[in-house]
Amino acid sequence: RLPVARKPLSERLGRDTKKHLVVPGDTITTDTGFMRGHGTYMGEEKLIASVAGSVERVNKLICVKALKTRYIGEVGDIVVGRITEVQQKRWKVETNSRLDSVLLLSSMNLPGGELRRRSAEDELAMRGFLQEGDLISGVLVQVSPSLVKRQKTHFHDLPCGASVILGNNGFIWIYPTPEHKEEEAGGFIANLEPVSLADREVISRLRNCIISLVTQRMMLYDTSILYCYEASLPHQ
Repeated sequence: RLPVARKPLSERLGRDTKKHLVVPGDTITTDTGFMRGHGTYMGEEKLIASVAGSVERVNKLICVKALKTRYIGEVGDIVVGRITEVQQKRWKVETNSRLDSVLLLSSMNLPGGELRRRSAEDELAMRGFLQEGDLISGVLVQVSPSLVKRQKTHFHDLPCGASVILGNNGFIWIYPTPEHKEEEAGGFIANLEPVSLADREVISRLRNCIISLVTQRMMLYDTSILYCYEASLPHQ
């Protein structure tokens, strides 16, 4: 192909786009008064995107948030993790980020909500609380973090009989709705009862609905998942 002048993606998509989407090489701005943030670089007195994503501006700082990347934690995020290693007074947790996270023994809720200093007996019983690779009475679905919609709450008890935790890190946990809430159990729930066939069918259908929404690049939140679940009921 012959070299041609490339128009910004915002002009090709139209001015009515809600977000300013860019691809690598697109010029974000020619104003030299802005500071360069993540996903950008300076070239010929222009601020140019180095990744594909949406442009975000905070005062004079401009950065590009990539559409597909590893999870970068923020204050207040709800994350779903999986234990990868048990260490001294701590667990290493896989949270879909660049590095493993750490869960301290002192930060974990004890059974029954008991409030006391963690002892040597608690340290010896760490594998009884959380063990490597545990997935008990539920299904873990891994999606792109950019597809999980940010909401006030990410814990949802769906009317179909299952509950969903939508982690901002792209990990989604689907499990049967417990009879005892976390407040009643002190924040600690260890449900080891067998899951009925009806509950397993509901969990499997919800999992397939989430995979279908991800395939179509639809945002994941309680309403979209429930609508997809209701639309799938006539099908086996």
